[in-house]
Amino acid sequence: MDTVQIAKICHQANKAYCEALGDTSQPEWEDAPDWQCKSAINGVLYHLEHPDSKPSDSHVNWLAEKRETGWEYGPVKDPDKKQHPCFVPYDQLPEDQKAKDLLFLSIVRCFG
Repeated sequence: MDTVQIAKICHQANKAYCEALGDTSQPEWEDAPDWQCKSAINGVLYHLEHPDSKPSDSHVNWLAEKRETGWEYGPVKDPDKKQHPCFVPYDQLPEDQKAKDLLFLSIVRCFG
């Protein structure tokens, strides 16, 4: 399975998980903005290149990517302002957000 296919599965699983938490803001992969798809692909590549990585490493990688593309902390996710409430160290994330990193990593390991 190629990287983009794995990223799509990760994205769709994240979307379903978010919906289970009451967050219906995540688009389908086909409707997702380019930056969101690239972020998922980057996450997959990171885990394929670092097979011993942990969920916390996934978040550190995500933070680095967001920082490089101009994102910062904000109380609500706002792509136009490039702000995100998860732009914090891993140990400061709520447990339901940490679970997203574990889910992502688990999917990559299943298909990678």
